Amino acid sequence: MKARLTILCENSVGVPFDVIGEHGFACFVETGQGNYLFDTGQGYGIVQNSLALKKDLRSIEAVMISHGHYDHTGGLPAVLKQKGPVDVYGHKEMFARRIWTKDDKIRDIGIPFRRGYLESLGARFKLGTELVEVGTGVYLTGEVPRKSAFEKGDSNMAMITDDGQRIQPDPLRDDLSLLVDTGKGLVVVLGCAHAGMINILNYAMEQLGKERIFAVIGGTHLGFSSDRQFEETLKFIDEYNIEHIGVSHCTGLEKASRLHARLGERFFFGTVGAVLEG
Repeated sequence: MKARLTILCENSVGVPFDVIGEHGFACFVETGQGNYLFDTGQGYGIVQNSLALKKDLRSIEAVMISHGHYDHTGGLPAVLKQKGPVDVYGHKEMFARRIWTKDDKIRDIGIPFRRGYLESLGARFKLGTELVEVGTGVYLTGEVPRKSAFEKGDSNMAMITDDGQRIQPDPLRDDLSLLVDTGKGLVVVLGCAHAGMINILNYAMEQLGKERIFAVIGGTHLGFSSDRQFEETLKFIDEYNIEHIGVSHCTGLEKASRLHARLGERFFFGTVGAVLEG
């Protein structure tokens, strides 16, 4: 199956005309069987950038949400107002109340809209924990097991219990990734990789019975990684001969630069306007 993936929302821009950057992520996926949207950014750039890059949001068959943070879900109302009723896939915990804490400061980082409001705009939520085939050759991983010893959660991220009485660490069980089985091989699109990039890639190959991965794009969360995690990730990329790595969003400039230095032509910056053909 042929596929074309275009990044619509990201922290930085890679084309000179009419697009804007924002802290967040969204990827438009075109296949011969239909078009899909993975994440929606914060909401500032999704419509503007889709128009500038000539990607018609009205054409999508489904929306897939990587996890319930504002910078991946904030554009949902804008997308729904363009598209109208559409299936929205995600994890059953995507609407959990989420906060970011540091130095006695607290910030709300969860989905900025109530489920009922989004449903009133046409969202037909399909929430679960298992891998699901959203369209021909297009999958959402479902909940990814955490197996690696060195891929740790982010200690600054927390959640508020349903009764509103306690703050506890957020395991981010709802961190999902997009898998596209193309003619060139498996493409894995990461939202933020809170589950750990190596955990995600191993799980993707296991679930789809693949021995290698053609390309990885999106937010790797390596910007918050230890030196050990970073080096183990590089070993994995080499061991499985991943041909293209297009990093975005939470990778961070420093880690992205180190990846570029190590990977050479296999690397590209996954900015707004970046395209991967599969």
